[in-house]
Amino acid sequence: MASSSVPAPRPHRPPLPNVAFRRLRGPRSPAEFAALVRRAAREIGERVSCDARYVGRVEAGEIRCPNYAYERVFLHMFPGRTLTDLGFAPRSAVRGRAARTAGDAPGATETDGAHEPYDTQDPYDPYDRHHDDEESDVLRRAFMTGGGATVAAASLGPLGLSPDASPARRPRRVGAGQVSALEEAVRRIRLLDDRHGADGLYRRAAAPLRAAYALLDAGATRQATADRLHAGAGELAISVGWLAHDSGRFDDARSHYAEALATARVTGDPALEAHAFCNTAFLARDAGRPREAVRAAQAAQRAARPLGSPRLMSLLALREAGGWAGLADRAGCEQALVRAQALFGRGPSDEDPEWMSFYGEAELEGLEAQCWSTLGDWPRAARHARRAARLQDPHFTRNIALYTAELADDLARGGRPDEAAQAGTRVLDLLDQVQSSRIQTMLAGTARVLLPHRRAGGVADFLDRHASRPRAV
Repeated sequence: MASSSVPAPRPHRPPLPNVAFRRLRGPRSPAEFAALVRRAAREIGERVSCDARYVGRVEAGEIRCPNYAYERVFLHMFPGRTLTDLGFAPRSAVRGRAARTAGDAPGATETDGAHEPYDTQDPYDPYDRHHDDEESDVLRRAFMTGGGATVAAASLGPLGLSPDASPARRPRRVGAGQVSALEEAVRRIRLLDDRHGADGLYRRAAAPLRAAYALLDAGATRQATADRLHAGAGELAISVGWLAHDSGRFDDARSHYAEALATARVTGDPALEAHAFCNTAFLARDAGRPREAVRAAQAAQRAARPLGSPRLMSLLALREAGGWAGLADRAGCEQALVRAQALFGRGPSDEDPEWMSFYGEAELEGLEAQCWSTLGDWPRAARHARRAARLQDPHFTRNIALYTAELADDLARGGRPDEAAQAGTRVLDLLDQVQSSRIQTMLAGTARVLLPHRRAGGVADFLDRHASRPRAV
């Protein structure tokens, strides 16, 4: 029997926005602020997977109190302030576990939104209302293991559903818990790719995707949940498609992007459609189909125009520029680049998609470098690639390696072998952390260009070290 001192359960109230936290974010976009949070975490040795969605949940009041890792990070970012100063409720008021006795009623003081997406929780805690069933419990833990690329790949679980599970074991209807875990899985894949590249992740990511399709087959009782489920499955298909793309499996990538596009069309989701076309354009460029890249990028811009995100439109203009460069249409490429830079200059917006957290000034410079490289303007390409590598957030290890590999190739083809070797050596240093067939292919091309220049400073050492690396399989 519950203690008489415990108040009766109160009716659900909508969360109150965290105005103080929103004020601290200032003019930065949620994605930019999330990057600052991750950087602050690294400064004190914490590991958090903060993204724009998490920042939005905090500001909306859905997360009334952060977990202990986020608490340490926030207090490090804003010294001299307490959680209350940051707009959070006291932990005891939100979770209530310190004061709860064995006789307390479950959930008497527990509040929805108390947990952040990667907050590890005890699956045997009878008071944890966030684990409604077995699938939800496993879903929430699907991508929580950190470490190197091999461990990261091993951390990809099947979202709590065995892909060959019998229909009787699959959920009759999908609830918000499974959908939230699906969305978290997408974020986790993106985070692991940012750090380690795609090669060690792609095959393991297929299981969560099959599980997502099983959730789609099960369906959801509420339309809002069904919409999130379709969007989450589509975004997961794009993420897995990107892993295939970056690891050189172009046919697989094309199939996954087509699945995402079909999902977007079925549900009338312009944001998902724009994302699918965006990646399709990028794939077409890399696969040597530049005219298709232009058409897909233009289709993406038509889908994205009503969404109100200049940064998204900027990225899509860059995708179009890449296609024009592949067609050797310098004028068309330059026009698209000018448009991309102007749109980027409008700044971030609350309408920027969550998946675009990678798109900042460094990515803008990197994609422009690729355009000039395709057009054969090596000095101009090298300037932009060097700037991209310098500007890149250290969190995006893969992109640092990518931009530096681009720089090495541009320098080599531009007649500067000694500088190319130095840049190539920096890429080799990063390949212990990053597994990307794209980067390895670029570096192999640079090595071939440098072969006749073995006597130039540092070239022989680079070539020998590159040759000693095991080949990607």
